[in-house]
Amino acid sequence: MMPTLSLESVLKRDRVVVALATGTITLLAWIYVLHLAANTSGTAAMPGMPGMTMAAPSIRPWSADELAFAFFMWTVMMVGMMMPSVAPVLLHVLQMFRRRGDRLARASAAAFVGGHLLAWTAFSALAAVAQILLHQTALLGTSMASESMVLTGVLLFAAGVYQCLPVKTACLTYSRPPLHYLSMKRRDGTSGAFVMGLEHGGFCVTCCAALMALLFVFGVLNLFWVGAISVLVLIEKMTPRRAHVEYASGIPLIVWGMVCFARG
Repeated sequence: MMPTLSLESVLKRDRVVVALATGTITLLAWIYVLHLAANTSGTAAMPGMPGMTMAAPSIRPWSADELAFAFFMWTVMMVGMMMPSVAPVLLHVLQMFRRRGDRLARASAAAFVGGHLLAWTAFSALAAVAQILLHQTALLGTSMASESMVLTGVLLFAAGVYQCLPVKTACLTYSRPPLHYLSMKRRDGTSGAFVMGLEHGGFCVTCCAALMALLFVFGVLNLFWVGAISVLVLIEKMTPRRAHVEYASGIPLIVWGMVCFARG
């Protein structure tokens, strides 16, 4: 076990490393998203796929390259949106391994992040498939946003209802300041850290997937709404449970969805 002074100095250095690493990864992801958004501004072409337009239903199946691109786009976007909210959990995980004298503490912390991002990678695959299906039925327009008031109303209403369900609150309990989660789910070694990350990422996906689906309403690369949803997710995870932030966003979404559905 490290002396107290040495341990505290290492923990301070770890905080700097975590801040720099998560900040760099988030910045790179957002640079890529900004690049895609700039390339699609005012055009009907799918970013990176100049031969594919989104103004009409696609008669032919998507190619493997187009599917891979949509998957990669969603994966990078999820990294940019979720990494800031993962940073506090990562720091607690790293401190936990440090205080137990684990010499592979940083490797275990990296494994935790890997597991967490794997859960969001799986979500990105589902989102890419959903994008393909919505495109082929002409429900997404040139900005990769909903062209159907009925679809818009359904997605808004469903997201609002989910925000108010007990399962949302339960998942937020694990996604908020993570001492409770870590005390219940603690595992040893890098493989254990990876499993912890995968489980925590699963709770995070379950908590936030409905909000992410709203990008099909506002536009997959609409920077304002990508940023707004990212901030809302961060607020939900950083505020105490008694604040009930999820209700503050869920009720307006329900009303908005009902209005859109009625107009459809």
